[in-house]
Amino acid sequence: MTGEHQTLALLLFSGFVAVTLAITTWVSRKRRGSAEEFYAGGRLFSPMENGFAIAGDYMSAASFLGVTGLIALFGYDGLLYVVGFLVAWLVVLFLVAELVRNCGRFTLADVVAARMRERPVRIAAGTSSVTVSVLYLVAQMVGAGSLVALLLGGTSGAARAWTVIGVGALMVIYVSLGGMRATTWIQIVKAVLLLGGTIALTVLVLVRFHGDLDQLLLTAAGRSGHGEAFLAPGLKYGGDWTARFDFISLGLALVLGTAGLPHILSRFYTVPTARAARRSVVWAVGLIGGFYLMTIVLGFGAAAIVGPDAVRGSNAAGNTAVPLLALDLGGGAGSTGGTVLFAVVAAVAFATILAVVAGITLASSASVAHDLYASLRRRGGKPRSEVAVARVAAVGVGVVAIALGLLARDLNVAFLVGLAFAVAASANLPVLLYSLFWRGFTTRGAVWAVYGGLVPAVVLVVLSPVVSGSPDSLFPNVDLQYFPLQNPGLVSIPLGFLAGWLGTVTAAEVPDEAKHAETEVRSLTGAGAA
Repeated sequence: MTGEHQTLALLLFSGFVAVTLAITTWVSRKRRGSAEEFYAGGRLFSPMENGFAIAGDYMSAASFLGVTGLIALFGYDGLLYVVGFLVAWLVVLFLVAELVRNCGRFTLADVVAARMRERPVRIAAGTSSVTVSVLYLVAQMVGAGSLVALLLGGTSGAARAWTVIGVGALMVIYVSLGGMRATTWIQIVKAVLLLGGTIALTVLVLVRFHGDLDQLLLTAAGRSGHGEAFLAPGLKYGGDWTARFDFISLGLALVLGTAGLPHILSRFYTVPTARAARRSVVWAVGLIGGFYLMTIVLGFGAAAIVGPDAVRGSNAAGNTAVPLLALDLGGGAGSTGGTVLFAVVAAVAFATILAVVAGITLASSASVAHDLYASLRRRGGKPRSEVAVARVAAVGVGVVAIALGLLARDLNVAFLVGLAFAVAASANLPVLLYSLFWRGFTTRGAVWAVYGGLVPAVVLVVLSPVVSGSPDSLFPNVDLQYFPLQNPGLVSIPLGFLAGWLGTVTAAEVPDEAKHAETEVRSLTGAGAA
């Protein structure tokens, strides 16, 4: 990249960082030190504000960079991510949003612990929430590294490493100083920027092809080197039965995983009522649906205009397809229009990463403080403020995410998010649905459901081609590959549900019918909700 690109993009980056830090400082001055303020922003956001914030939280670097890259490289098969990410919101809207808002206060564990023995349930749910959050954070870190490597004109390890460390430091500052209120406003600003940037690029792609989508697809297929196979299923996931099962596994993980993501669930606590939670999901679905429709155009646009070879040459996993498309649409390398458009898109993508990592860090630090610390601290010892513990936890989570982000920097961002979704669907969704809908569910069933999904999911990822045994894995020179699928969802999600059922039917304890009745009334009516 030329010096102009770098200077302009870095100025825009710096501008966004300055604005977000200003928001954080402003909020931290107004903030009361209560847990409700830190975790839920005082429950003062309107459905529209929360809808924009949910969209900002969900439209991550995986969507903007990773999905478009996968469509540019693999055509039709890349669309699976778009469909999975969007359809997942129907599960959230119909099964989860209102009920979670009524039953919990700050975290997933609140919903489950409402009718169980608190300590074991909180430790299990807190552990799985932190695991999912860290996996999701790694994906965002990898996206930041790819983006800045492209921007600074090289893929030098040092530049990428410092970027990952810088993003980690910023996210810790946002969370520890500003809490949920600052995080929410950062996400709203980012959602507006991202949607604006995506609309502008989509219009430019359509103008380039005179609004003829047929011509766009045919050109993309022609440049892909695969001909019409580029527009048909099977290029990435159709080679053999292993690839097909991987396809089913990924689809399951994407559709079921959203309802178990801690940073999405925690957003429902920021509005005053369950009705407001449902309306914020309707807002979010509209915004997210429009965004994903546009990523399809951008993905095929990158294949048609930039070409898959150029995309691969810049980043093997395809994470830089959108910035390269922007450069070309603006007039190419060296042109003023190309420089400006590239810089704007790069800055928007970076803003996306910062906003998402802030939300995830807040959710995981809430799980550490509200669930793990509150359950594990010694009785009789001097209790520290939960909010103070959450701030320390944010630093710890940041350090772990930075370390893993440096390790996984050559993997596709959307693919990494697929793993986080698989763990969320395996560990969090079974216990959440059983707690809300099964009258006979017990504490033992809850603990078994969490660990019965979490442990197999993590173990299967470790034993999969993602970690070792293939040229593209994290450790290509080691071979621990005993599980053929890249995504564990197909095996680990049913195991989570099975373990929860098995733990319940073999438990000696009698289910508390009165507590279930109370939880049911509360979840459906909001009576007694926080």
